[in-house]
Amino acid sequence: MGTLPTVQAQPPTPTAASAGSWFLARANLQVLIDLLRSDGRTVVGPTVADGTIVLEEIESTEQLPAGWHDDQAPGKYRLASGGDDRLFDYTVGPTSPKRWTFPPRVPLAVGQRDQGSVSFQAVHPDAPRVAFLGIRACELAGLKVQDRVFLGGPFTDEDYRSRRSATLTIAVECAVAGGTCFCTSMGTGPAVRDGADLVLSELAGGFIVRAGSPAGAELLVRLPLATASTDQTMAARRQVESVAEAIGDPVATEGLRDRLLAQWDSPRWLQIAERCMTCTNCTLVCPTCFCSSVTQRSDLDGSVNTNERIWDSCFSLGFAKVAAGNFRSRARDRYRQWLTHKFATWLDQFGSFGCVGCGRCITWCPVGIDVRAELAAVAPPLETRTADLEPAATTPAEYTIARVRSTRLETADTATMLLDRLDPAFPAGAPGQFVMVNLPGFPPLPISISRYRPDGIELTIRAAGPATTQLTSLARGDEIGLRGPLGTAWPVERAVGRDVIVVTGGIGLAPLRSLIDAILAQRLRFGTVRVYYGARTPKDLLYTDELERWAARDDLEVGITVDRAGAESGWTGPVGIVTHLFDRATWDGSRAVAFVCGPERMMEATAQVLGERGLKPDRIFVTLERHMECGIGLCGHCQMGRYFVCKDGPVFSLAKLTDVFGREGI
Repeated sequence: MGTLPTVQAQPPTPTAASAGSWFLARANLQVLIDLLRSDGRTVVGPTVADGTIVLEEIESTEQLPAGWHDDQAPGKYRLASGGDDRLFDYTVGPTSPKRWTFPPRVPLAVGQRDQGSVSFQAVHPDAPRVAFLGIRACELAGLKVQDRVFLGGPFTDEDYRSRRSATLTIAVECAVAGGTCFCTSMGTGPAVRDGADLVLSELAGGFIVRAGSPAGAELLVRLPLATASTDQTMAARRQVESVAEAIGDPVATEGLRDRLLAQWDSPRWLQIAERCMTCTNCTLVCPTCFCSSVTQRSDLDGSVNTNERIWDSCFSLGFAKVAAGNFRSRARDRYRQWLTHKFATWLDQFGSFGCVGCGRCITWCPVGIDVRAELAAVAPPLETRTADLEPAATTPAEYTIARVRSTRLETADTATMLLDRLDPAFPAGAPGQFVMVNLPGFPPLPISISRYRPDGIELTIRAAGPATTQLTSLARGDEIGLRGPLGTAWPVERAVGRDVIVVTGGIGLAPLRSLIDAILAQRLRFGTVRVYYGARTPKDLLYTDELERWAARDDLEVGITVDRAGAESGWTGPVGIVTHLFDRATWDGSRAVAFVCGPERMMEATAQVLGERGLKPDRIFVTLERHMECGIGLCGHCQMGRYFVCKDGPVFSLAKLTDVFGREGI
């Protein structure tokens, strides 16, 4: 792509500058720097120093790292010249905007002592007007995180407020992926979505430029621009998309907070501590870490002293020292504090992760500790199937063919079918999802997947009408039509590190069976697991062999009851509704997650009892039964208030259902 003319035919208006994309010739980047400096701003941009690309004050494009590329890996940083003239083909270096918005040393107050009298005077910040040139999407996200810390709470840090309000940000979208980047996982890059006054995307011969704020639009109208062509705009978009693809998604953030907080006593902390030098490098290069201490600097006779805030680190040995000793004297405790704060308790305090995925802590760790690997080792995601494949045959006019491999009678009117020769979408489903089953001559039926197996899926069906009676009568080799898997799944990850309560009645055990499988497959990830199951009579109990195996386990509490039992049945267990199993229970549900399936009246009663035991509505999940024919929210049969159960459910939290759950006629 050739260099475009450096002077535009018609300057953009502020309105047009805000709405469109423009092209700034590389030769005119100096014009931008000169404009910023003429406005009284110190321009802080990337430059090469001491073998790294750092942010420093610059006055000319000659100081930018033209042709330089970085190679980053855990514990490794190398610069190399690529023989080209591109200015921003690197990722991020050891410095970030934090050095200017939250400097390493800031005076807070001056105290004086004179013959027994004391006085204090606050130091009012004199913030320099700074323009950051070339910062990346992850660094913008870092500024937003610190904004929440210093500006978004009950206390406003005046020094930070003053410095932050005096900054102008000119971001550059990444054109290369770094070896330690994981901004894609944290949702912070590589594309610049917001937070910048101007956004540049480097192409051959110049930059696509767009405004991100009114201040940026005002700056654009003063630049020599040309209108960006469609090809240039698309090239810039493809460039950043290729970076995202190269980075991938190396950190599983879904449910990470709960997974991490469930691992306070993981042996991995000690393994990390055997490598960690507690050198504080990771916190010093981090664009969001804000730990600090207050020191005093006095004159010679001690009558005047200045309190100064200085950077500190939770890795410092004295950071947690109190009169009675040090409550984080061990390296493993300090690393655990840092990691759990970044990826768990920061969410509780400030509503976001404390990490933006820039990878600096990985690159600049002397021993190459990789936070991505440590998160995967300490708090791996649950190894459950996720519905990452598109459902098979999504419309009511489409069906794939599955074969009945075997049929097993559970009760007099209920059978479990094993289906094989399936579309790959079906074994990729998740616990709680359902399929639409069709036999020609009968209406389609929604059936929950009761088990995922390596060789197929199982459906447990009760013969309650002509269609279900025909399905339970199918023999080996018969074929049926399937669509799915459809609907929402049981949120297994919400229960990591917590106690689990499963309550079900009758055939309601079928939709919960795959959930129980998932929990038992990784039993150590959960607290106490309790299963409460009720049926009409002993003859109506499903999966009796499995119930016996579950009850024999030391790590699973199983309670079973029946509504009625005749003398001839030989039943010696409890008799009554399933919630009666709670009557003598002593457990506290304040740290539990509950999964409930059964008749709606039964689920209402169960939810009330669980609430009385400390479970909040956002930790009680139910699966609803409604008439479904399409499975995708088009036919209207399953509408429940503002929800279509087939696509918004069938699994819901009670907090989501609010006023519609249990309401007559909804």
